[in-house]
Amino acid sequence: MEKKEADQLDNSKKQGTIKISEDVVATIAGLAAAEVSGVAGMSGGITGDLVEKLGRKNISKGIKAEVDENEVTIDISVIVEYGVNIHTVAVDLQNSIRNAIENMTGLSVVNVNVNIQGLSFGSENKEEDGQANK
Repeated sequence: MEKKEADQLDNSKKQGTIKISEDVVATIAGLAAAEVSGVAGMSGGITGDLVEKLGRKNISKGIKAEVDENEVTIDISVIVEYGVNIHTVAVDLQNSIRNAIENMTGLSVVNVNVNIQGLSFGSENKEEDGQANK
């Protein structure tokens, strides 16, 4: 009889399940990545570019999130600014994304895989090119 009462107490504490969408996790990662110094932008491929052309700003562009039970794996593709230490930017991205997801969702981040897709030379080089054409 005692065992039944203990089981009932355990069951009464359960209120249901909580599932966090992969899109939500990807959005959190995108916002965290945008705050990292040295990141010029995200690289989203054809799908991300198409969504942007249709007029919607895609915060999770270039981010793939896989949520499994209480664990998360993130793959992010970024473009970094020319002249920054790429390794430092990548480590800062990993730390920023991990902290944001774990703090906001309570999920454990297993991996944050950073893919550097390109370099941005910024507006300074565009201005120099424009002056050369005048």
